Amino acid sequence: MKKMMTTVVTLLALTIFAGADVTTITAKRAAARLKKDPKIVVVDIRTPEEFAKGHIKGAVNINMNSKDFSEKLGKLERDKTYIMHCRSGGRSASSLPVWKRLGFKNVLHLSSGTLGWVKAGQPLVVPTKK
Repeated sequence: MKKMMTTVVTLLALTIFAGADVTTITAKRAAARLKKDPKIVVVDIRTPEEFAKGHIKGAVNINMNSKDFSEKLGKLERDKTYIMHCRSGGRSASSLPVWKRLGFKNVLHLSSGTLGWVKAGQPLVVPTKK
């Protein structure tokens, strides 16, 4: 049921986002793209606490739940390629209209999120405590 809801939310968000440069991408394809093009920026929109438990190497954390989400996202360059994700796809799908409104040109939506990334056998970086 949860997977079905995530799929419905993703499809609704993509419908709203039609015509913009957003592509849904699998974890396997995202990993391949990152390996091929190190200039791609990974944007993890989970909370800082979630991010600290493990994230994709090199990811930038911009918490979708924070009041200044749009402002922080707006500081990114519009012409770069971004792979963005959350835990399982719901929050990231909900954030798509913000990406559109801000004029981003090339957004790759990792719709399976961090859970899909790990399920596909991809590693997470877990920061060591000092």
